Amino acid sequence: MQIIAVSTPSLKTDFLNTAKTLYQNDKNWICPLDAEIENVFNPNKNPFFKHGKCTRWVLKDEAGNLIGRIAAFINEKKAFNYEQPTGGIGFFESIDDLKASTLLFDTAKAWLIENGMKAMDGPINFGENDSFWGLLVEGFTPPSFGMNYNFPYYQKLFENYGFKTEYEQLTNHINLTIPFPERFTKIANWVRKKPGYTFEYFNKKNADKYISDLMEIYNDGWQDFENFVPIKKETLQESFKSMEPIMDEHLIQFAYFNGEPASFVVLIPDANQMIKGFNGKLGLVEKLKFAYRRWLGVTRMRAIVMGTKPKFQKHGLESVLFIQLGEYVLPKNQYKELELSWVGDFNEQMIAIHKATGATFGKKHLTMRKLF
Repeated sequence: MQIIAVSTPSLKTDFLNTAKTLYQNDKNWICPLDAEIENVFNPNKNPFFKHGKCTRWVLKDEAGNLIGRIAAFINEKKAFNYEQPTGGIGFFESIDDLKASTLLFDTAKAWLIENGMKAMDGPINFGENDSFWGLLVEGFTPPSFGMNYNFPYYQKLFENYGFKTEYEQLTNHINLTIPFPERFTKIANWVRKKPGYTFEYFNKKNADKYISDLMEIYNDGWQDFENFVPIKKETLQESFKSMEPIMDEHLIQFAYFNGEPASFVVLIPDANQMIKGFNGKLGLVEKLKFAYRRWLGVTRMRAIVMGTKPKFQKHGLESVLFIQLGEYVLPKNQYKELELSWVGDFNEQMIAIHKATGATFGKKHLTMRKLF
């Protein structure tokens, strides 16, 4: 076996083709767009390069066949927030072979040690945790856009190398063909009528305002979680820019109290239903198909992030936002499922909200750590 650092255009193609080769007979896998993967490793596209760095490798067998890949990265904003400096690995793919996976992990580990790290989390992303994050261990069904999918045997490869679970990432599903629970709806309608509260949806013409509001709520609402790093406006701007081709403004809802941003939820139509079969490409033919499928409508949405300021938590605002979304979505008779992905097992309040909506279990991913 030979492991090669990705340093040329042909090796970048090999990195992309590794996953395509391994999953070519897996009916559940949906190939991410090549551009989405490459943007992670492009300093001009990924703002995390301003406070971090990354590298990647491909693994070939003696005959030159692609049998694995891995990336390693250091986010300097987070790396030193732990008991030991901690980097990350991601975009891991491997044949079912312990020698192959060990070589991949060893290579990433060596690079991280050279750069002062004493542990690595994985599989994670060199970016926000809404995309390409976590090891799938339950729910091996077609993934929604941005969610990691992998073979079941990957858990064995990670655990054999000494990775331990840091936390579980839970994904739940809401069946949109049946009404929300009566109690959930009753609370939402009661809160909605209370004086001072107003509710709005995202407007591209006033995008800067809503992005600022989201950042204010998010950074206030998540600040007490361990190792939290405030999100930057430029990161959100880049995320919203990438969402534009599939964005439905009505699926991004905000709650205000006397004009103060209080709560939000961001949903996107599942682009994986639009890009299925594209094999990562987005040429002219694929763009025409994409436009047609978007016009035709997809049946699944994904809630990628929610947040509420602490002083407004337990006020029922999340319930109102879901009801508002339902009043927009249900008459369309298009969407059948809403995926709530993902919530950490440490976030009891958000788990309670999921349960209140009547959501059922969908998938489980793991964020794991290997101490050196």
